[in-house]
Amino acid sequence: MKTFFDGVFVSNKVLEEAGIHYPIKLEYYKTLIEENVEPKFGIEVVKKEYKDGMVNVETKEVKNIINDEETQNAILTILRNNEVTPFGLEDVLQEVL
Repeated sequence: MKTFFDGVFVSNKVLEEAGIHYPIKLEYYKTLIEENVEPKFGIEVVKKEYKDGMVNVETKEVKNIINDEETQNAILTILRNNEVTPFGLEDVLQEVL
């Protein structure tokens, strides 16, 4: 199961510093697998680039990394507040966990 957590547009300052001249939206999702007695929580990050009338989408999901929803929410908040992209997801998760 996948549930939308939150979404943000990358700040103009960050885009300007990277030399990017089009909007980028980041979406953060909670994932859940309930196969066993104990649910396993994961995280998915979706990056959408709105460039030249097209939408380019990049996605990264990490499954079964946490055992409780409270920790999942805390990690998703960190990811959102720091505008973490799919590319940086695994590195940030290693630091946080």
